[in-house]
Amino acid sequence: MTGCMAATHDNQAGAGSLLGDVLSFSRYKWNQGRVTRQVTFGALALLVGIGAWQLAQGIIGMASGEASGPDLGVLRFLLPGSLIAAGLWLCFRIVNIPRFAEFLIAVEAEMAKVSWPTGQEVFRSSVVVIFLIFALAALLAAFDFFWWFLLHPRELWSLIMESGTSGPQ
Repeated sequence: MTGCMAATHDNQAGAGSLLGDVLSFSRYKWNQGRVTRQVTFGALALLVGIGAWQLAQGIIGMASGEASGPDLGVLRFLLPGSLIAAGLWLCFRIVNIPRFAEFLIAVEAEMAKVSWPTGQEVFRSSVVVIFLIFALAALLAAFDFFWWFLLHPRELWSLIMESGTSGPQ
């Protein structure tokens, strides 16, 4: 019973600290994992921007859909703009939450350990893959034609005879 209460207390403390992390102005280990954090922030900001743009388009569509159309005035700019501002702040805070920031720092450290192929190796591997795709497609077409010939011999012979008689005379 005591262990269950302790776990509940830990979850509540974690939720409170998460809210504290989101509302905080501090940057957690700002000089570590910078590239990964910037890319993550950019991706999240792009999602926020797309959502705000969709909202703005919906507001304009609602206003123009009615006969007289309500005068939304500043609201059609203020609502998406405030959501962008709040969303960008939330994106910034998300990449500075200690647990998530530690994960992003670890991701960047692991990516630095990866042995990346050179451009020439990527090109050669791509050529091999594309060649194999075409070779397997040709092999599949050959098998398909073979089985079609075995299962539909009359249709095949009628096609051959029609093409032989319709030539130039």
